[in-house]
Amino acid sequence: MSVTVEAYDAHQILTAGAGFLSSYDFSLNPYIGCAFGCSYCYAAFFAPFDKQPTWGDWVRVKRNAALKLSRMRRSLNGKTIYMSSATDPYQPIEKRLKLTRSLLPILAENGAHLVVQTRGPLVTKDVDLLKAFDQVCVNVSITTDSEAVRRAFEPRNPPIPDRLKAACEIAEAGIPVAITMTPLLPVEDPSRFAEQVAATGAHRFVVDQFVETSGRFRAGTGEAAIDLADKSCWGAQSYQQTRDVLMTRLAPAIREGESGFSPDYLLNSPSLRL
Repeated sequence: MSVTVEAYDAHQILTAGAGFLSSYDFSLNPYIGCAFGCSYCYAAFFAPFDKQPTWGDWVRVKRNAALKLSRMRRSLNGKTIYMSSATDPYQPIEKRLKLTRSLLPILAENGAHLVVQTRGPLVTKDVDLLKAFDQVCVNVSITTDSEAVRRAFEPRNPPIPDRLKAACEIAEAGIPVAITMTPLLPVEDPSRFAEQVAATGAHRFVVDQFVETSGRFRAGTGEAAIDLADKSCWGAQSYQQTRDVLMTRLAPAIREGESGFSPDYLLNSPSLRL
């Protein structure tokens, strides 16, 4: 499926941490929109109303992102930055544009502490730059052990084996990795899944269920994903059963929900190798 890509000049590149990311100083989104188009994605809520029904079909590129960030370099030292909160910084178009790659040296050279959130194996191309950070963690999103489930809920996403391999490569390069199983999708074999993510060498794990919508301006899980979950008999009880296995098998290096995304947990506490 084709994705419409357009470039524009953004008014700002850093956004003060708020809500789910209130423990961060800033979030940074090099792109708007997302070609991965996950059925459950909460970020579609923040898209312009006329683009919400076509989430996954468009990406907007902040072509002045590096210029904007370089002008703020004096404000970066020691600041915790989450990249990205409303899109994946390793969009397929990143392979050609290298927009996210252009931002990493600015952040590292000016002392920023960075958490990267992605499901894109392209992140492995930036291992050389990620090594330059004093404080960094790459969160790799791996939501199930089943390719059938992945194709149902996130058909445009990289296959699960590719994401596991990417996490391994990053960890082997000496860069801290966290596996974010959020939202946790139906899992065929919870014990095996725990073994798979532990084998990547990740030092942190996060698990969470679908985000419930509460209130008019509260982003939540997409209806398409909720329908799929219902058809798969994936509800609160099945989530809890799988969650309990993961919490037991991956302890003490796993947290549930918002606390698992805390910069203190991901960046500053001692590594816990399984």
